[in-house]
Amino acid sequence: MARVTLTGVTKRFGSQEVLSGVDLTVEEGEFVVFVGPSGCGKSTLLRLIAGLEELTAGSIFIDDDDVSFKPAAARNVAMVFQSYALYPHMNVRQNMAFGMKINGFPKAEMERRIARAAEILKLEPYLDRRPSQLSGGQRQRVAIGRAIVKEPRVFLFDEPLSNLDAALRIQMRVELESLHRSLRTTMIYVTHDQVEAMTMADRIVVINEGRIEQVGAPLELYHRPGTQFVAGFIGSPRMNFLTVAPESAGGSLALHYGDQARFALPLPPQAAVGHEALTFGIRPEHLIIGKGDGFSLPAQVAVTERLGNETYVHAVTALGDRLVLRVPGDGEVSIGERIDLHADPAHCHLFRDGLRIESLAAGSREAHPPEATTRTS
Repeated sequence: MARVTLTGVTKRFGSQEVLSGVDLTVEEGEFVVFVGPSGCGKSTLLRLIAGLEELTAGSIFIDDDDVSFKPAAARNVAMVFQSYALYPHMNVRQNMAFGMKINGFPKAEMERRIARAAEILKLEPYLDRRPSQLSGGQRQRVAIGRAIVKEPRVFLFDEPLSNLDAALRIQMRVELESLHRSLRTTMIYVTHDQVEAMTMADRIVVINEGRIEQVGAPLELYHRPGTQFVAGFIGSPRMNFLTVAPESAGGSLALHYGDQARFALPLPPQAAVGHEALTFGIRPEHLIIGKGDGFSLPAQVAVTERLGNETYVHAVTALGDRLVLRVPGDGEVSIGERIDLHADPAHCHLFRDGLRIESLAAGSREAHPPEATTRTS
């Protein structure tokens, strides 16, 4: 196990800056997931840790070892790529042994490491097969086995499941979590799929446009997003957003949504919302059909997606904003039906200029923006 410390990590390609001053510590034995949209810099950051890209500025330490400008081979890390990159003319055993053979490992040691990896990954029956005789999931296991036999300080995964079908992705997620529990080695995993991030990570690092937006445990980011970007990226379907005008009086806060609705919410003593337009956020499962005290938003059902155990209801307000509700699968909602919506204030969020203000409900879980948020306005 090893701790990975990034300080001021910056990467430019010519005049294009793709990572800007990234500071992060991955603790020993952690499973940390980098997540963000395509082009945000997450794979570049992983490649910098691996030594496959050269730093423009900053430093990278693995434990007390400054690897900032060391070649990849000197870092004792192992990387698993999106492409399996297996040698088609070699069987599974030979693919896993290849790197060790090049580096002059004794035969007995190679056999020990291959046997251990094959046992962990349940590859014993396939050691004499070639890649063409394996399924996609089995090939990915071989690629992971090739990394395991290196016995690295840190495992790096760059979207390793994106080539698999939906069922195999779920299976491999479970297997990777089991692998982490078995090896207890530090793992850093890159994905654009926030479901993978939520289900696998000890901590998630949300990256946007080359900067860290927020770092935290999956449910922390889900319930207490520090920025509007995180609120919209973490969670499926994404959080609903409405532009509202605030009006505070005494200990309450009124949010005016045009002339369509007025949300009356408790106002914590620390809150200072001002008079400028704000963004109101509410997750699909927290919007409830029916009128509520101090909160009633009219809308019309446009589309329903019935998934069996739950239904997604897509509704449109009179101002043209689209909302998504998650309701029970047997809920009776018809296309074209006019509905009223309300929500518990404890589950409402407010954002100004993309940054979260405070939780709105008195006595809620968090009265201030999460400290882990690193983006500044």
